[in-house]
Amino acid sequence: MSVIKIRFGVAVLLLAGCFTSQAQVRQYSWQHLPQVSKPSFKKDTINILKYGAKADGITLNTTSINKAIAACSAKGGGVVLIPQGLWLTGPLVMKSNVNLHVSRAALLQFTDDKSQYKLVEGNYEGHAAVRNQSPISGTDLTNIAITGEGIIDGHGEVWRAISKERLTEAEWKKLVASGGVVSENGKSWYPSESYVSGLKTPGAGVIGNGKTLKDNEPFKDFFRPNMLVLTNCKKVLLQGVTLQNSPAWDIHTLLCEDLTVQNARVRNPWNAQNGDGIDVESCRNVLIEGSTFDAGDDGICIKSGRDEEGRKRGKPTENIIVRDNVVYRAHGGFVIGSEMSGGARNIFVSNCTFIGTDIGLRFKTTRGRGGVVENIFIKDIAMKDILHEAILFDMYYGGKSPGEDDNVNDQVVVPVTEATPSFRKFYVDNVVCNGAEKALMIRGLPEMGIKDIHIENSTFKTVKGADVIEAQDVFLKNIHLESKETSPLINVQNSSSITFDHITYGDTQLLLKISGKKSQQIKLLNTDASKAKNKVEFGSGAAENSLTGLK
Repeated sequence: MSVIKIRFGVAVLLLAGCFTSQAQVRQYSWQHLPQVSKPSFKKDTINILKYGAKADGITLNTTSINKAIAACSAKGGGVVLIPQGLWLTGPLVMKSNVNLHVSRAALLQFTDDKSQYKLVEGNYEGHAAVRNQSPISGTDLTNIAITGEGIIDGHGEVWRAISKERLTEAEWKKLVASGGVVSENGKSWYPSESYVSGLKTPGAGVIGNGKTLKDNEPFKDFFRPNMLVLTNCKKVLLQGVTLQNSPAWDIHTLLCEDLTVQNARVRNPWNAQNGDGIDVESCRNVLIEGSTFDAGDDGICIKSGRDEEGRKRGKPTENIIVRDNVVYRAHGGFVIGSEMSGGARNIFVSNCTFIGTDIGLRFKTTRGRGGVVENIFIKDIAMKDILHEAILFDMYYGGKSPGEDDNVNDQVVVPVTEATPSFRKFYVDNVVCNGAEKALMIRGLPEMGIKDIHIENSTFKTVKGADVIEAQDVFLKNIHLESKETSPLINVQNSSSITFDHITYGDTQLLLKISGKKSQQIKLLNTDASKAKNKVEFGSGAAENSLTGLK
């Protein structure tokens, strides 16, 4: 078989008849990873001291550093050096062919003076939106980098609202004493009256409603910036640096190509509102490796636009490698969605560890998004102390599914349209989870089930076992479930072509519960059901002949 570049996708190879088994699909895919091109730079170095920068923690060095960046780019590129010291600055704008090098023990501190950040037309959570200028930004650039082992701090605490329950009593008192506005019920703190005005104004910051940037000035503080935003850039390198304490998302790359993130550290407080680690949106050819993430929201997140706006853009996030990373506290360790309307495909995640995240592997969407997420390959994942699900596929993000109260929905009342999202062709191998509320949740829509999910060679020590709701073609093989609540250990609702092959488990009250008229062709292979006190229970219209292989 001739080598076919991964950008054509595994689906093309399957249609061409190149593979006869799912194992061949996985093997070929891992052997032919996407290729990511890195930038290169002239060795010429400009020290920001040359342009009058002062490391006194008082002088605002915005002009000095931006002049150094512009001069470096104008001369054909090279390195802009930020030496050791405390460098106070306002927004910085990257230029092509520039490597902004933050030296070891240098602290690039962005100012808490919000007047330094002008309102701009930007993008937030998949929509065009009014934002404050990001601390670091770049648009339509080629060959750029931020490197070094220094620290870049976004002073995010002056931008973010926070609820009282997320702070200790001492922290709350200190925050209230600093200024800002406390809500009428005394449960929330807001940075300013301007923030509160934006919060209370419907449509504040929406682009395309006839309002200008000037019209949004009364709500300026409400439009928290993402700290590093790179838009439509090619050959980007983020290496070694620590980016921390962002007003909102820490790193946001939009419509970029050939992005490499290596040995970086991304830190936001656990209680930081919308404090994502990195959001890769509508990008292609991306490598994220050897990096560490602490986040107030999702850790490593893949997006591609939201709803109709994202579908019109039509730019999937594709050809992504995520490997050798650690994610501490975050809403999700590795995440796709929920803004995935342009689609996501050909993504490879391996050798990652998640410690204390809300969810480990998190795939989320909802009606109205549209978009197809497919050809996702994951292997060698370790998890510890996960608060909720170790692995979650959820098409009811932000809503409630019919299965949450153990009810079964047998009527499809919602038509399939371009706004119907799709999850399919996920291949997961060798996940070990020690501690989680639930091992696995697959929850599709009645009108569009989650399809073609393969999970193999994995061990879960959790409170609850697995739910498979509104899904088709799910294969669980060589899975060990060590769960405290075991009635049932595995719950299947309105799902078909489900195969459980060599499932092992501890003491179990009820091994398998099958519900719903659409539950069909469920196989239990190479599994000793006699260890369970009760083998199977059928309910809500599920037929007994929907299950085969029970022994």
